[in-house]
Amino acid sequence: MIAPNLKRLGLPLNSPSPSKGQINVKPDYEAMLAVALAEARQGLHEGGIPIGAAIFDAAGRLLGKGHNRRVQNGDPSMHGETDAFRNAGRQRSYRKLIMVTTLAPCWYCSGLVRQFGFGTVVIGESKNFQGGTAWLRSLGVRVIDLESNECASLLAEYIRTNPSVWNEDIGEE
Repeated sequence: MIAPNLKRLGLPLNSPSPSKGQINVKPDYEAMLAVALAEARQGLHEGGIPIGAAIFDAAGRLLGKGHNRRVQNGDPSMHGETDAFRNAGRQRSYRKLIMVTTLAPCWYCSGLVRQFGFGTVVIGESKNFQGGTAWLRSLGVRVIDLESNECASLLAEYIRTNPSVWNEDIGEE
């Protein structure tokens, strides 16, 4: 019953033939980003900054999701990535996990990726903010920018209407 599970995850059913009991399936990064984008919209609905994140295992199974709650909780450390990280709970290893975020991770969240050794980071967009993506790449982290217009426009509109909150979020005066 592998096919129904792959279909449920939104993964392609026409993957290469299994080798030694393994299934080689490329993750559906767009479907993963959709989870993070739903979180970003939830954050905006709550009155916060629209940045969402989600963590998946290599097979595409969702482990945790979250969104930026700095405004809602008055907690400067509650970025989307940290919320997803906390919701994913303890993991034996993070090397094969995929961090998906609607925006390029800031230096704080890039440090989380580095500290725990995530192997892949998928970002929705890096037009509004580049954060630590070049640094992560220099460390060998696989960074995939999906260049989502939807992610970029959602955050750009928020920045336009809330510049002081945005500047606070990224540590600018």
